[in-house]
Amino acid sequence: MAATGPHVAKKQIRKREHKRISKSKSDSPGRRNNPERTKQDILTVATKEFARNGFTGGRVDTIAAKTRTTKRMIYYYFGSKEGLYIAVLEKVYSGIRAIESQLYLEELGPEEAIRQLIQTTFDYDEEHPDFIRLVSIENIHRAEHLKKSGVIRELNQAIIGMLSAILQRGRAQGVFRAEIDPVDLHMLISAFCLFRVSNRYTFGTIFRRNFSAPHVRQQHRRIITDAVLRFLR
Repeated sequence: MAATGPHVAKKQIRKREHKRISKSKSDSPGRRNNPERTKQDILTVATKEFARNGFTGGRVDTIAAKTRTTKRMIYYYFGSKEGLYIAVLEKVYSGIRAIESQLYLEELGPEEAIRQLIQTTFDYDEEHPDFIRLVSIENIHRAEHLKKSGVIRELNQAIIGMLSAILQRGRAQGVFRAEIDPVDLHMLISAFCLFRVSNRYTFGTIFRRNFSAPHVRQQHRRIITDAVLRFLR
């Protein structure tokens, strides 16, 4: 038989009051009305939605449902579906550029700086397949949406400036050849790192190689690093 009496009744009342207070705290205006947090939540879910279904197939209704917001709120923050998609592109490009800015490559020798940059790019692409998918999707659209973002163009000038400084130091020290263009170098590094993620299923199936296997990943990491350094010397 369940226990009864004043003591039990008081305990139940305290439990109900605790739940009421907890709910009140979780529903407080400070937590509900946090525009920046809401925007970041929308961007996180939108990144997955657009990476999975593309710009055309991505649904704002789905994003609203998963973030417990409304289409009206999403359009209030981002203007339109295209505005949200462009914001997603800006977010994913800023991710890799932010990490690169924290490497402090100017404190390293030219060869070690290039090595660190390559391996950082390789690891980032491996760990962020949504970034690779979004880049591929935007290429299908011929950069139609990316062209409308001044932010992305400005963001990517940083990596070219970084590579230019490393190449200049390498030339001054007699380590690197003189005729290397930083944009070409950036494309060379990006090409290998991006391809092995974007084509891992087709390439892996055709040649029966598991690109996710640790030994394959380490081998590819070493190949691209050695290839670029030999090209520069």
